[in-house]
Amino acid sequence: MHVVLVEPEIPPNTGNIARLCAATRTVLHLIEPLGFRLDDASLRRAGMDYWRHVDWHRWPNWAAFGAGLGHPHPHRQTWFVEAGGPIRYDAVKFGPDDCLVFGRETAGLPRDWLEADPGHWLRLPMFNPAARSLNLASCVAVVLFEALRQQGFAKETAP
Repeated sequence: MHVVLVEPEIPPNTGNIARLCAATRTVLHLIEPLGFRLDDASLRRAGMDYWRHVDWHRWPNWAAFGAGLGHPHPHRQTWFVEAGGPIRYDAVKFGPDDCLVFGRETAGLPRDWLEADPGHWLRLPMFNPAARSLNLASCVAVVLFEALRQQGFAKETAP
């Protein structure tokens, strides 16, 4: 699996997601511009000592990411996770090499990306209309673990 953060802004979110990716052996992709420096203390603190265990890549923009990963790819789907999506995240079949794409904390993903491929625009259900959104790291964890569950938790180490 691949977790893709497009222009992340909050260092602790990215640090927590890096830790999640290390624990699940999921590749992390950071698409610039970043809203922080990679040597930011809060980023390191949130990721603790997990950064050395993360398979991560930094890309200057979305086009470079796509070219670097070989998009489109016949065995890889790109899923955009953003509020308002027509498909609930648990209603799709994830593949082992799929990309889960999440946008900036303050602005989300570009609307034209979502509208260009609504069949790959996923949402997490919200129950309280007064709640604007969920935390980015929480969203990544929910969707990633559903995708890994569908794969039978194939990379899990013995308890």
